[in-house]
Amino acid sequence: MRRPPILDACCPVSTVVDTPAAAACPDAAAYLSKLNEAQRTAVEHGGTASFAPGTALPAPLLVIAGAGSGKTNTLAHRVAHLVVNGADPHRILLLTFSRRAAQEMTRRVGRIAAGVPGAAAVLAQGLTWAGTFHGIGARLLREYAGQIGLAPAFTINDREDSADLMNLVRHELGLSAKEKRFPAKNTCLAIYSRVVNTADSLANVLTRSFSWCVEWEPQLKTLFAGYVDAKQKQNVLDYDDLLLYWAHMAAEPAIAADLASRFDHVLVDEYQDTNRLQAAILLALKPDGRGLAVVGDDAQAIYSFRGATVRNILDFPAQFDPPARQVTLERNYRSTQPILAASNAVIDAARERFTKNLWSERPSAQRPRLVTVADEATQARYVVEQILAAREEGMKLKQQAVLFRAAHHSAALEIELARRNIPFVKFGGLRFLDAAHVKDVLAVLRWAENPLDRVAGFRVAQLLPGVGPATAARLLDQVAACTGAYRAAEALAAFAPPPRAAEDWAAFAALIGNIGARATPWPAEFERVRRWYEPHLERNHEDAAVRLADLLQMESIASTYASRERFLTELTLDPPDATSAESADPLLDEDYLILSTIHSAKGQEWRNVFVLNGVDGCIPSDLGAGSDEELEEERRLLYVAMTRAKEDLHIVVPQRFYVHNQTAQGDRHVWASRTRFIAAAALPLYESRPWPPAPVVAAPGAAGLAAAAQAKIEIGAKLRKMWD
Repeated sequence: MRRPPILDACCPVSTVVDTPAAAACPDAAAYLSKLNEAQRTAVEHGGTASFAPGTALPAPLLVIAGAGSGKTNTLAHRVAHLVVNGADPHRILLLTFSRRAAQEMTRRVGRIAAGVPGAAAVLAQGLTWAGTFHGIGARLLREYAGQIGLAPAFTINDREDSADLMNLVRHELGLSAKEKRFPAKNTCLAIYSRVVNTADSLANVLTRSFSWCVEWEPQLKTLFAGYVDAKQKQNVLDYDDLLLYWAHMAAEPAIAADLASRFDHVLVDEYQDTNRLQAAILLALKPDGRGLAVVGDDAQAIYSFRGATVRNILDFPAQFDPPARQVTLERNYRSTQPILAASNAVIDAARERFTKNLWSERPSAQRPRLVTVADEATQARYVVEQILAAREEGMKLKQQAVLFRAAHHSAALEIELARRNIPFVKFGGLRFLDAAHVKDVLAVLRWAENPLDRVAGFRVAQLLPGVGPATAARLLDQVAACTGAYRAAEALAAFAPPPRAAEDWAAFAALIGNIGARATPWPAEFERVRRWYEPHLERNHEDAAVRLADLLQMESIASTYASRERFLTELTLDPPDATSAESADPLLDEDYLILSTIHSAKGQEWRNVFVLNGVDGCIPSDLGAGSDEELEEERRLLYVAMTRAKEDLHIVVPQRFYVHNQTAQGDRHVWASRTRFIAAAALPLYESRPWPPAPVVAAPGAAGLAAAAQAKIEIGAKLRKMWD
């Protein structure tokens, strides 16, 4: 068991025993009585005297919350405890990684404080600064827009729109016409985003993550400069800008002081998933750490491909003087003890980590199963048979999950599930804003909000028949040349449309003029846009009825927002799923199996969990074993997968994998070995067995043996005779 050396040297660690707090302290406040001692230590950190306005704020706090240890419950109780003891909820900043998490946290805080006299009334107006990093960033940038050179009416591009804008700049610079293949728009955006979020140099990012693009470094630098210039001219921001602008804004001492004065307490969930920009923002808000509390688990840091770095949580305590207080939550409320013992053995071998050993009061005689099978086809049959057997014993399909390192690892299983008529849902697929019809309607609203948004205008103009890229570009140039308040409407009125678009042009111009001038109040203007778009939807899409259902649902969502600007911002930052994005007809079964990548499974739990391809080359992935840091993240991935299981865990180990690009019945294959993360010393923690069990073969009878002993044959002579 190892911790970062610097932490061993200087970090005070709260050593507590996870026992029910009510038993340890009979006079405990009712709303804290269900917390165990470690949870309560985290909740009460700083003492009540430091919670009221005008008093010294509590020292920085790091809560290392193991899988299933009640992290969300602890954080919600911390917020409620602050408010109960005098903290102003309007001066509490709560940062999460999804809007749903922020909403759930807010609801929990309300329920916890409901029984405390006076607290419910204080919380009636809600935690006004609870949300995602990107959502809070967007709010602050609008408030400080005038001080940082932004127009307050900026719009936010989603990933696809950002890629489209990158592509426009790419074409304008002539990079798409190179003799050698230049990186595609999505690759360019991924490189740009990695540079921004890791605060690393372009050269390092290319070398480490995009080695096939190294030769294009000078051209990429020119492209990214043009991309930034285009965004600024069009008054648009992308996702990365929401953090980048916030970080630069917070780096200015005067603005940083004003920002810091707005919040007494800053609490952060899932701190292990933050990137360098997010860590810099927090340190700018709370340079001495007072009032700052972060919750996370270094053992579940698995999102480096998004720019997150485990160093943020490992280095957190030592960034303050004195170092941040550390409280560790080790009691697990999810899994049985045998599952936790095996999981602990995997993470114990990590090179650098906070010491933490999960334990549970849920004993079980069933150890995790380490199942050896012949190949992927046999693996699929094993999983299906075990799932069906569990279902016959009363376990619903929804209570079972199959996890895998990469999406294609489930291919053989999906075929077997279809053959056996077992319904399943695989996490992934299109998101709401990736659907063409949704992007069309949002583009109309975004263009009305910001006529200089060239990507939105380019998309909207081409919805009309006969309008292609060249015509759309001329129209947008004319819009940019106008100076009136309703420049898009003025440009449309003065523009000569192509013949095919002439019939629709008047209605188009009237629509843009109306919503641009806000003549129709929100959210009725959404309905107006949707009705204008319906004929174009029917003209362009065969499944118009299904897509229209998405738009009607979005219209219902729009009615819950106070303004067009809030709707566009929130929907772009946290989109729901689209019904039309399903790969097939919706399932009629009320029960279905869960298939998921390990990354998508984080934060979830199931009674019965199967981990596919527990072999080197899959876990760790061949592509994830290039450096020590990557290898350690692969170890954490397996740990995350194992700790999703509540009662039963199966790690399946195929012995061979067939080589691709051979005939259907070809037998060329490679042998695989058990993942290096399950060491030989840990095998007693598992129930190791092959599947299917070897058949019992009856021994030959005595008469048969005697007859065989009498038989004599000289095969060598027969072989020599072949060549006489």
